[in-house]
Amino acid sequence: MELQVLMVDDHPPIIEGYRSILAYNSYGYTLNTIAAHSCEEAYNTIFQVKYPFDIVFLDLTLPPFLEKNLNTGDDLIPVVRKQHPNAKIVILTSHYESIVLFKIIKEHNPDGILVKSDFQAQELIKAFDVVVKGGTYFSETVLHHQKSWGEKNKVMDSYNRQILSLLAQGVKTKNFPDLLHLSKSAIDKRKAILKQLLGIDKGNDEDILKEARKQGLI
Repeated sequence: MELQVLMVDDHPPIIEGYRSILAYNSYGYTLNTIAAHSCEEAYNTIFQVKYPFDIVFLDLTLPPFLEKNLNTGDDLIPVVRKQHPNAKIVILTSHYESIVLFKIIKEHNPDGILVKSDFQAQELIKAFDVVVKGGTYFSETVLHHQKSWGEKNKVMDSYNRQILSLLAQGVKTKNFPDLLHLSKSAIDKRKAILKQLLGIDKGNDEDILKEARKQGLI
């Protein structure tokens, strides 16, 4: 079976590694692979190819395409789905944080997520086969976090996820209003709600982070 594949990662040797691994599969797949190394390259490729992609691999951390408001790999998912509605989408990422993985599944429901530190060659081939045949494949870290997501779903609305994510990245609170398009008072109220949900009576941003990590949210 010949498959049309798009691989998007900002490190060319990683793409070449994936391409080599999948080329030696035992399932009879022949891959016609196109590589892209940024949101802009991926965007242009998605629109310029003359045939539909069967499967698209996306890294999350990519150089942005600000003109199209594409800042990360997950911003490309709606673009892929609009232009190539039958394409399977697999996220391959170095991110292992619960909150990042939860956001991807909740907002985009990809066909697979593989945390790069989880898998070796044979698992990549297995995941590829499962997804091509219509299944969903999550690597070990994703499955581990999934166990706690049902209980913590109440914490995970979009803004709360973003606040926790920004705190974990060390972004200064004074920059939150511009990044979240919320007022300072609205952000302070959300932090207070997060403290309640996390069971913190008092505390600062470090206390929120400490408890969020303890509960497996980041």
